[in-house]
Amino acid sequence: MNIKEKIGKRLRELRQVKGLSQEKFAYECELDRTYIASIEQGRRNVSIANIEKIANAFGMTVSDFFNSDLFKND
Repeated sequence: MNIKEKIGKRLRELRQVKGLSQEKFAYECELDRTYIASIEQGRRNVSIANIEKIANAFGMTVSDFFNSDLFKND
């Protein structure tokens, strides 16, 4: 799994835990719903500024966002 896919998987995981639709979450982080969908599908190369917006919308730091087994080396 590449980094874009890992970020997308982590985003989807956190969004679903909060019970938010892509549309509702996109509104909360001031990004377009289609952009969120393409991140979740692993098709977007997300800027660090947008990762910060996403983390903030979850009420966490960027470090917390990446604190997942998805990002640990095997």
